[in-house]
Order: sequence, then structure tokens, then C-alpha cells
Amino acid sequence: MKIQPESGKVTRRRFLKTLKNGVIAMAGACLYSVCIERFWIAIREQVIAFERLPADLDGLRIVHFSDVHAGHYFSPQHLLKVVGQVNGLQPDLICFTGDLFDSRVEDAKEIVSALSKLRSRLGKWAVLGNHDYRSGSEKVAKVLSQAGFQLLQNQHGAAGSLEKALYIAGVDDVLYGKPDLQQALRGIPEGKFTILLAHEPDFADYAGGFPVDLQLSGHSHGGQVRLPFIGPILTPEYGQKYPDGLQKVDSASLLVYTNRGIGTTILPIRFFCRPEITLLTLRSASLAAGRNNL
Repeated sequence: MKIQPESGKVTRRRFLKTLKNGVIAMAGACLYSVCIERFWIAIREQVIAFERLPADLDGLRIVHFSDVHAGHYFSPQHLLKVVGQVNGLQPDLICFTGDLFDSRVEDAKEIVSALSKLRSRLGKWAVLGNHDYRSGSEKVAKVLSQAGFQLLQNQHGAAGSLEKALYIAGVDDVLYGKPDLQQALRGIPEGKFTILLAHEPDFADYAGGFPVDLQLSGHSHGGQVRLPFIGPILTPEYGQKYPDGLQKVDSASLLVYTNRGIGTTILPIRFFCRPEITLLTLRSASLAAGRNNL
């Protein structure tokens, strides 16, 4: 009589089969994260209503992207595809929140050529990130300028010809620069709607004490690797409290939106954390209330 093994007993064959399946699953996950997901850009749309938003700005479309990390397994050809996707969204305003390069400036002419093709009626605005300083901040600033971006280093500007209804401010990088929000906001008339560009999202805890309506940031990559029910397994310094998406700052009216970024750093992988182009549509809360009362 043949004796069957106990159902709960781990036999050598069962162990090897489980190990084989685990190796196959791990290899598949690695292949997916390296070859598929990190190039599978998501268009994330977010509608945000503001009390202070002037009626003239109702419906304003802002495209926000960040953390290209060109040179780290991300080529100018890949960037051209991003540019095409951004232009397809027909933005009124384009904001880039830092880390154009990963560790050094390379393919500068091709990067300038690609970014120069971005189109928006109210301009292209940018700040530097920590990797831009590692790459050489002056060189990165030159690339952005040649591509038609207005680089904000503790400065602000009025967007387009909206009778100075919308102001864009930007601060220097927290980790390697010298951010000065007071200097960046100095001269903006009281009560004007203001968007702040700051590479590190956790800067919002400080910015919440100033007359800023919306902060746009990057830096965290959304964690780059996320697990179901857990979220990001690792986030960088100053990118831990507000690592992804739209959040309200504690004890302040400020909202911060953190973009997951386009490229990668350290390892060229993304898992459950697709690269992102954000389309933000701003709405006037007063107009929305009026529409609801009709």
C-alpha cells in the first residue's frame, strides 16, 4: 500500500515548486518595474477650488511635472515623448519643480531642444532641485533658460497678462541651496493668488505660515516603489510627510501637491508608482457656489 504524505507536510518537491514560483514572480516584477512601469506615464487630473481664486482664473489649466533625472537611464528621446504628452493637455501654465538631471549635465543641446517645444500661453516656470546642484546648478540653470523657462530662485513673477492676478513664486532647493521664502514673496500685492514652486514638499510646513495658496513640489518620486496597503517603502529627507498627491498642510489653509516625477534615481525601477504628469484645473469657489445655487 502506497502511503500519501500528510497534506500539511512540506515535501522537497513542494518546496522546490514554491521556490521556483517565487523566483519567477520576482523576476517578472523586476522586469515589469524596469522595462514597463517606469516608462508608463500616468496623466493625473486634479480639480481644486480656492476661495481666493479670481473669477478670471476660473478653469486655469496647470501642467506640473518634476524629477526628469535625465541621464539616469532616461534619454532625450524619452523626454520628447513627455513633451508631446504635456502639449497634448493644452496647458495655460507649465510648472517644473526640479531635478532635471540626475548627477551631471549631459546631452544638454538635445534636452534644450526637447524642452523648447513645450507650449503654454502663460509661460514655463521652474525651480532647481537637489540633484540639479549635484549636476552643477549654473549649468542646469542655463539649460532651463535656453529652453524658455523662467527660473525662480527666491523670486516671483506675474503669469502672463492677467492684470497681475496670478503670481508664481519659487524658492531655492532646501538641501543644497539657500531657500528664502520671504524674499521670494516680497513685492507681491496683498491678497493676490500665489502659487509656490518648491522642490521638497515638506517645505510646505514652513510655507503654511505665509500668504501662499498652493505649493507644487516633486522630490519624493512618490516613493518610487510602493506596496499595496503599505504605500512607499522609502522616501527621501523633506519628502516624507507629503510624498504624493494633494494634501492640506496642518493648521494652515495651504494645499500642497506632490508630483511623483518622470524619471528615477539610484535604481531605474518603479513599482506600483507610475511616473506622472499632473493636470491641475483651478476653480473659483465663489463661482462654483453660484453655479450650485442656479
